[in-house]
This record gives sequence, C-alpha cells and structure tokens, in this order.
Amino acid sequence: MAEVHIIGEIIGGDGFPENSLFCKWSFQAGGAWKLLAGDREGQTQADSPLDEEFAYWNHPIDLHYATKGIQGWPKINFQVYHQDQYGRNELYGYGFVHVPTAPGVHYVECVTWRPVGSFTEQLSEYFLGGASQLRKTDVVYTGADRYNLQTVAMGKVHLHLGIILRNFDKFGVEF
Repeated sequence: MAEVHIIGEIIGGDGFPENSLFCKWSFQAGGAWKLLAGDREGQTQADSPLDEEFAYWNHPIDLHYATKGIQGWPKINFQVYHQDQYGRNELYGYGFVHVPTAPGVHYVECVTWRPVGSFTEQLSEYFLGGASQLRKTDVVYTGADRYNLQTVAMGKVHLHLGIILRNFDKFGVEF
C-alpha cells in the first residue's frame, strides 16, 4: 500500500477580532485511507498574546496514512474559538485545507469564516454574546450545502507541514 506521513505543526492564527484563541482540528480522509499512527483530532492550548495579534499554538501534528489510491486525499478541518475572561468559549471560525500532495516541506495558510445568523440572532449575539454555529460541521469540508450559507470572513490559521510519500510509484502516481 502507498503511504503518506504528515509531520509538522499548527503554528498559530491571526486576523481574528480578539486574542485569546485556541483551535480544534481534525483530519478527514476518504474510505480507502487507513490511519496507521497518530491522532486524527485534537485541540491546541489557548494563547493570550498581550502585544501581538498573532496567537502562537505550535501544536505538533504527526500522522501516518496508508492507501491504495489517491481519491479522498486527507484534509484538515479547523474550528477556532475565542476564550473570554470568564472562560466562556465563542466560535470564531471554521476552515479546512487539503494536505499538500507533493512531498517536501510546505507552509500552508487556512482562511476561516463563520456563519452569519438572522437579524434577531445577530442582535442576540451583540447583547448576550455567543455566535452562530453550524449544526453539522461536516458542511465545512464536504461542500454540499456550504454555498447556501451566509458567512463573514475571519482570520487565518498557519501550518508548517512536512509530507513524506512512500510506494506511490508502485501505484502509477509520479511526482
């Protein structure tokens, strides 16, 4: 079987309205992909920078996949949250990015967005806090109903990924 090793880190995030951010992440892959080693999902610590707009997480990623084909190539799904002074968590953005298909070291930026609710929901958010959230988060990376959503752009998540491919030449894939 062909193998993909993904080794790197979630560096951090910037461009969000507030600091004190943390990130929940997960890998999604097609049915022909088997996770041999590593964590499929996780969460970073919250970073509260005093003078900077960039929240540093430096969260390690180390996964090892096996597959018989390239259909359903892995992608990384992100949910970025803001933690306020009372410890409440507010969703600041969803995003996803495909894992690079070329071997080597890659710097990847993932833009994020969040859904915008109705006028009454926006009014409630303004006075009571909180944010609109998706009922089904798989909409973020499947794209089925994503184009029907009203959204607003948020910040970016920055990654540094090293990709190692093995035995793909035996399955007719050349890089």
